[in-house]
Amino acid sequence: MPLTLGDTLPSLLVKATSGKTIDLVTLTGKNVVIYFYPKDATPGCTTEAQDFRDLMPEFAQLNCEIFGVSRDSLNSHEKFKANECLPFELLSDVDEALCQAFDVIKMKNMYGKNVMGVERSTFLFNAKGQLQQEWRKVKAQGHAAIVLAALKQL
Repeated sequence: MPLTLGDTLPSLLVKATSGKTIDLVTLTGKNVVIYFYPKDATPGCTTEAQDFRDLMPEFAQLNCEIFGVSRDSLNSHEKFKANECLPFELLSDVDEALCQAFDVIKMKNMYGKNVMGVERSTFLFNAKGQLQQEWRKVKAQGHAAIVLAALKQL
């Protein structure tokens, strides 16, 4: 069953860059942004990651951690993180457990073919771990600024 507003972070162990394993339920105490994207190093995904990177100091001032999630491997994530100088962790969801919990696997049309893929989506949790806002079918350009504005309203 997908998360709805007010739901708390699920208890899921997820492998992250920097050799970490993160249990989402332990992220209380800080505001948290979890954004899902289709694929490392693609144009839209790179734009979105760079925007979150560039606004990271403002997110940090608001006691907020950012996590990017895709189905890519940790090796792919490490390269993407290094190439783009990302100051936040990327979570590898190769088994799609996190994608399923957040209901972001959707039918997409890619080059005329219907495929199941990650729908670009973002979720904002408050310091109590409660879902405050979600964005689905996100357009990458400028999205991080929209999330930051919503965070400022918490």
